[in-house]
Amino acid sequence: MGDQKGFLKVSRQDGRYRDVWERVSDFKYVAKPRSEKQSREQASRCMDCSTPFCHWGCPIGNYIPEWNDHMFRGNWEAALALLEETNNFPEITGRICPALCEYACVLGLNDDAVTIRENELAIVESAFRGGLLRPRAPAERTGKRVAVVGSGPAGLSCAAQLNRAGHNVTVFERDDKPGGILRYGVPDFKLEKDIIDRRVEIWKKEGVVFKTGVNVGADLPAEKLLEDFDAVVLAGGSRVPRDLKIEGRELKGIHFAMDYLCQANRTAAGEKVPAGKMIDAKGKKVVVIGGGDTGSDCVGTAHRQGASCVVQIEVLPKPAECRTEDYPWPGYPLLLKTTSSHEEGGERRWAVLTKRFIGEKGCIKRLSCVKVAFEKAGGSACPAMKEVPDSAFEIEADLVILAVGFLHPEHSGLVADLGVGLDERGNVKTDAAYMTSAKKVFSAGDMRRGQSLAVWAISEGRRAAHCVDKYLMGESTLPFM
Repeated sequence: MGDQKGFLKVSRQDGRYRDVWERVSDFKYVAKPRSEKQSREQASRCMDCSTPFCHWGCPIGNYIPEWNDHMFRGNWEAALALLEETNNFPEITGRICPALCEYACVLGLNDDAVTIRENELAIVESAFRGGLLRPRAPAERTGKRVAVVGSGPAGLSCAAQLNRAGHNVTVFERDDKPGGILRYGVPDFKLEKDIIDRRVEIWKKEGVVFKTGVNVGADLPAEKLLEDFDAVVLAGGSRVPRDLKIEGRELKGIHFAMDYLCQANRTAAGEKVPAGKMIDAKGKKVVVIGGGDTGSDCVGTAHRQGASCVVQIEVLPKPAECRTEDYPWPGYPLLLKTTSSHEEGGERRWAVLTKRFIGEKGCIKRLSCVKVAFEKAGGSACPAMKEVPDSAFEIEADLVILAVGFLHPEHSGLVADLGVGLDERGNVKTDAAYMTSAKKVFSAGDMRRGQSLAVWAISEGRRAAHCVDKYLMGESTLPFM
């Protein structure tokens, strides 16, 4: 490494956010960019640790110590070359990834980990500013045609890799623009959509064809898809939401998180929503059920829409703020996560179970809740949830957002028409080569592994691309990572 004692001289400096009073008035990106000097200083903290567990912690195997070293020395082009070897769009992961690598950082054993995610973002943004990221179309084409259905992180990374191998790739997306959950599920204050657009434009110039507004299975029959393409990759995500089927669920004012976020993103993009279908938090008492990242995104969106108050509840107990013996290094620990949305206000409550929704004149007005505790019983390794006696209480609400996860991909339409097998959780089942039970049909991302992180979806897409390339050509030079 450039400075083997850098971690002794420089302390970790996390990125800074715009002031709360400013950022809650718009949907612009919340973080402030770092200077080149700060980025190089933070890169110097990456130590010569011999065995870089950050590689192990990263689902796409980023060459982290290597590009940190280049970054520290000011070799931005060399850093970019290494970064692009493993990641098709680091400008995305550099903004929204929970940085599994940082929790596996060796420095994190007795100090603050390296700011790997922000360093990654600094490299790619420097490359865009310096004109280093240019279209690089393959020198030769194989003549093979591949259809990628779905343009989320798995579909996009798969398409980019297959195009790099020389195949003619067409990406089908039923929404108006490519990006999938990145465009319609992640709020602009975490990921502005021109970030997606500039990368898609590069891929278009490299030869990837995007066909949006096409619902494959309806607008384009499954039989036609198989007839026109040599291989098909299903990357449609896991979009069937988990419901909370309790008394009062039919009341007006209760919505799924993805319906709420998608509409908010479309509104931020200038699209018009009919007044009768608008999900607006302005002046309302908002309750978000679910304590994960999606719930946090809903909290931040409600703040920007002018909610009178926001409460986020989670059925699980409050996580620890530091590692416990249950989550030893270098594994990813279940820790308390305070996002920029939480810093903007609102209240968070843990170990709360919603028993029923209470309404007036057909509209939601209150939640009837109870405190719960988790206790291990007998020889069971999993704690059992028990209601705490005499702990019932109510929360007032004009708008309830359900952010309790997703079940599996949509089974009707294309999945049913292709007749692909499903696993016990309802996801598309594949073999080790990512092929489904239907010949020449592959699957990747949340559709195959279940709801997960964007970085895992990228990994899935890249692995699937290797397998598709090998299926078409007999061997593949694409990395299986």
